[in-house]
Amino acid sequence: MSPKKKQMGDGTVVNAIVAALRNRLAEKVDEVDPVPPEVRIDGKTCFITGANSGLGRAAAVDLAKRGASVILACRPGHEGLQQELEQQSGTTKVELMNVDLADLESVHKLCNELRDRQQNIDIAVFNAGLMTRTAVKTPQGYDTMFVVHFLSSRIIVDRWLRDGILQTGSGTPRLIFVSSEAHRSSHAIDFDRLGAFVPFTLKESLRHYGVSKLILCTYATELSRRLNGTDVQVAVHSLCPGGVATNIARDAPRWMRPMVDPVMKLFFPSPEAAIGPITYLCCSEDAGTSTGMYLHMMQQKLVSEFARDRANGEKLWEASEELVQHLDGNHLNDI
Repeated sequence: MSPKKKQMGDGTVVNAIVAALRNRLAEKVDEVDPVPPEVRIDGKTCFITGANSGLGRAAAVDLAKRGASVILACRPGHEGLQQELEQQSGTTKVELMNVDLADLESVHKLCNELRDRQQNIDIAVFNAGLMTRTAVKTPQGYDTMFVVHFLSSRIIVDRWLRDGILQTGSGTPRLIFVSSEAHRSSHAIDFDRLGAFVPFTLKESLRHYGVSKLILCTYATELSRRLNGTDVQVAVHSLCPGGVATNIARDAPRWMRPMVDPVMKLFFPSPEAAIGPITYLCCSEDAGTSTGMYLHMMQQKLVSEFARDRANGEKLWEASEELVQHLDGNHLNDI
């Protein structure tokens, strides 16, 4: 049997950068049109995780300029961020809410606050992401990338559905997950040990990053199926922005940063120039009347065969349901 062809989620960080650059230079097919600046979303409330830097910050400014009220869901320690983004967007409709997505107690506290003030969310961009150089255990004992990329999102969406945060009466809510082409890793999800903490080193970090994004894409696909029948009740989409000059490699070894950072800035667009797919999924009419879309940059694609397999979606849902129920049963929903 011939060995499997290596995918973007395999190999090293250098391999991933080369693959991302190749994707940037490749011929573009099935492209969607950028959303013109004059398209407005006045009256909508947008919730964005990881909005303190990179794509999340750029998206927050863009959506605020288009008339939305924007909730910045960020880790503590970003005092002054709200004022900075209000100044950049020219609005006063920006709010900062603290949440540590790696700590599920913090996630439930955020959900409780939104519930208690009867907040309504029209558009949510689950953008927060990172790639740790080694395995990092969360307060609840899981791997940090698994929790930040997937489990926190699953809990937030579950809570919002239960607490009435997502309401379909005034339009179709949109849930948008920022994933990665690294989800096309040759590695699969171990459903029997989902969430189990597994130590790994720098050499294996990209593989674990890719699997966490595969979990996210599989989840987004299954969530879209479960929330929607003949009519679209909640538009669920995902995307890969392509290579972007962000601080995603902030946890890279110190010796690697002098090489990675200049390459990223030289060959990849700034966050402000790369938010096209986020803006499209948040603001375009088509993305509000359909569901299950995946954009790679501005190209429509299918997620990987594994991620769109209904049996895998059901397995992930059941396996993660056990984790969510276990956490709920350990007083987290009563914080």
